[in-house]
Amino acid sequence: MDRIHSLTAENNARWGKMDVFQMVKHCTLCEDMMLGHVKIKRVFIGKIIGRMILNKVLKDEKPFGKNSPTSPLLETVGDTGDIEQQKLEWLKRIDEYARFDNYDFVHPFFGSMTKEQIGHFAYKHADHHLRQFGA
Repeated sequence: MDRIHSLTAENNARWGKMDVFQMVKHCTLCEDMMLGHVKIKRVFIGKIIGRMILNKVLKDEKPFGKNSPTSPLLETVGDTGDIEQQKLEWLKRIDEYARFDNYDFVHPFFGSMTKEQIGHFAYKHADHHLRQFGA
């Protein structure tokens, strides 16, 4: 949470196409997906290799690679808005994990995930983007 609070419009991306507002909005949308507020249809290639890639991604504490793909529904390039308000929205979503109840979650690429996998993935995703902006 401190890392999110530290973000300002002056943070520049070390990689990728998003500015800091777009990244914060993207992370908010991803939390919405993980919490079950947004449903995204499973992609075909994920049905074939998603489980194998999930196991590789979550096997250790190694950060996500730069420029990893995302669902078009979670892309925010071109969006603009109030970064302070968007940070508050992201933090609200993180607070919702204390009451997590989306046990039938299906990731659009990785497929069904346990509560532990969702928590580990959510952390690694947030860490990836916070590192992207030096937070």
